[in-house]
Amino acid sequence: MKQNIRNHHGYARISTDQTCLRFRSVFIRHLPWSLCLAICLGCNSTSAPAKPAATPTSAVETYHFPPRPTIAPPAVKVFHQDDDTYTLITKADATDDEISAIVWQFRDAAHNKSFDKLHLSEKWVDKRKPTVWFHVYRGSKCANEKFVSRNYPCGAKYNGAGDYTLGDYTNPLWDDGVLHHADGTETKLWNPDAPYKP
Repeated sequence: MKQNIRNHHGYARISTDQTCLRFRSVFIRHLPWSLCLAICLGCNSTSAPAKPAATPTSAVETYHFPPRPTIAPPAVKVFHQDDDTYTLITKADATDDEISAIVWQFRDAAHNKSFDKLHLSEKWVDKRKPTVWFHVYRGSKCANEKFVSRNYPCGAKYNGAGDYTLGDYTNPLWDDGVLHHADGTETKLWNPDAPYKP
């Protein structure tokens, strides 16, 4: 480190070490020995560089998507259709794997443009602005819950078994699939931001 020290010629650059030497020579005769030692050591010592603060390492949770079910999807039929939503019903005792298989079937149809084969309108799907939803219910008992304002058939909560969402404002083929459980939790069936793989 350099300091500007004024002398009779103007300003001259004198190092910190030179300043310490001058300080020692002037005052060393007038100070006790222990204090002189402290001053000398203080001038020559260099402080260790500060260690950077440790960044806490937080465990990053990795979501484990379930494997695609190999079981055949049961039949579905349209319970209600509006501008952007299909409400569909399947058999009342459908298993989680069967519901998942239905949702995966919708994903395949979206990427293959084959909704007509499922007796759903491909033209309707293609006209989405920008999103369409498919809500699958086990049986018809709870399927009309979105269309009543009171006296909900299965309580004031969402009772769909599976959902498929297709399209967003930046990617018309972005899609998401969710399996809903009776305890109110849900399982995402795939990573919606990963490329589609049949």
